[in-house]
Amino acid sequence: MKIKFNQNPISRRKFFGQASCAAIGVSTLYSSLVNLKAMSALSVANSTTLADPEYKALICLFQSGGNDSFNMLMPRSPSEYAEYAATRSNIAIPQGNMLPIFPNNTGGRLFGIHPSMTRCQQLFNDGKMAFISNVGTLVEPTTKDQYTQGQGNLPLGLYSHSDQGQQWMTGLPNGRSGTGWGGKVADIIKDMNSNPNISMNFSMSGTNVFQTGLDTIEFALDPYNGSSGIYGYGDVEEWNVFDRLRTKALNSMIDHEYQDMFQKTYVDVIRRSRDGHVQFQDAIGNVPEFQTQFTDNYLSHAFQLAAYSIAAHEALGMKRQIFFIDYGGWDNHDEVLTTQSGLLYELDAAFGEFSDAMTELGLGKQVTTFSLSEFSRTLTSNGNGTDHAWGGNVMVLGEDVRGKNIYGEYPTLALNSNVELGSGVMLPKISADEYFAELALWFGINPSDLSSIFPTLTNFYQPGSGMPIGFLNS
Repeated sequence: MKIKFNQNPISRRKFFGQASCAAIGVSTLYSSLVNLKAMSALSVANSTTLADPEYKALICLFQSGGNDSFNMLMPRSPSEYAEYAATRSNIAIPQGNMLPIFPNNTGGRLFGIHPSMTRCQQLFNDGKMAFISNVGTLVEPTTKDQYTQGQGNLPLGLYSHSDQGQQWMTGLPNGRSGTGWGGKVADIIKDMNSNPNISMNFSMSGTNVFQTGLDTIEFALDPYNGSSGIYGYGDVEEWNVFDRLRTKALNSMIDHEYQDMFQKTYVDVIRRSRDGHVQFQDAIGNVPEFQTQFTDNYLSHAFQLAAYSIAAHEALGMKRQIFFIDYGGWDNHDEVLTTQSGLLYELDAAFGEFSDAMTELGLGKQVTTFSLSEFSRTLTSNGNGTDHAWGGNVMVLGEDVRGKNIYGEYPTLALNSNVELGSGVMLPKISADEYFAELALWFGINPSDLSSIFPTLTNFYQPGSGMPIGFLNS
């Protein structure tokens, strides 16, 4: 089908022209070389062997800062709304402003979502989206009594942006690591892709822990420009003598065979980056234009670039792709109502646009988008905002999602309940690892590999016993 490219300040020709050297990008070259571990890491065995696997992609949206997710998904039943309104006081969303959703699995309990989320309302009610409630980082099942008495194993650095953000990206709640679960997944199934020059992991937000494996690094792209690549290098105009000389000199350096291990490693990375750029540029350039129009902002541009990369997956030799988008601004200790309203408006538009694009491509069942955030926020107001908390709600989007459902037990929002730890901090009842494991299983990871990716998972779920939560078709 013929599709129309979004009309925005970046022209289609400029967009493709700048989508260069994206395999690592100059800005991430040093850290990417470090992540190669000087080629000392052993290759991870590919435990997933499918003769002709169906294409699949995961889109990770990280709402960095801590999303106030109990103002994103809210109760509408009269008694439950009364508890919500009493606890949230001046930061409560008026009941009449909530957008009603009609989950299949909540036993008659009524729910609504934030008034900025009109497309998500439609996607949920159409069965293409689900929520998972009161999920958070956990080392082991924990009760309120254990927490208040200082018993049991709690996540490292609870309520800390850096620690909690890292744990959502690594699947390691009781330690710190520079290796993410998206990177580990790519390490295991990398042989499903035939392209040696372009990583399975595409980042719209530069170097990140989530996509870093033992021998996997991200393919870095810029949502507006693709990737800037090496300035003055490549297909330059005939008149530009200086850049032609620069290109010739760099090619001579890159194509030279080096004996020193470190020189060879460095140049091999640059060479793969150059070759990957050419392949990516050619593949993206041949994608027909989308009928779907994407909004002119960072988040929609990021999802648009992901959509084009997905559309080009066959030309790129990809059976699997993982995308990472960091969308910040959620740390709202002040002006939470105003700020979150704007952020959710942009998120809602991007989700709707991306879903429409996947429908155009006929890949709606093969692409799953999921949200992460360090933590939710306190239910109680600090005056005009909210503070760091723990358990919260996340979203999953895609046609293979068992949508129109809220998974987990949406908690009572009254203070002093058995899951409220003080100041409206919610004790999570679903571990983040269960959430991640289900995504990994859907993506093609064998149950036997889950424990190596998520070391504390077996405290909540036994691999091989079905889907951990059940929000995805197996």
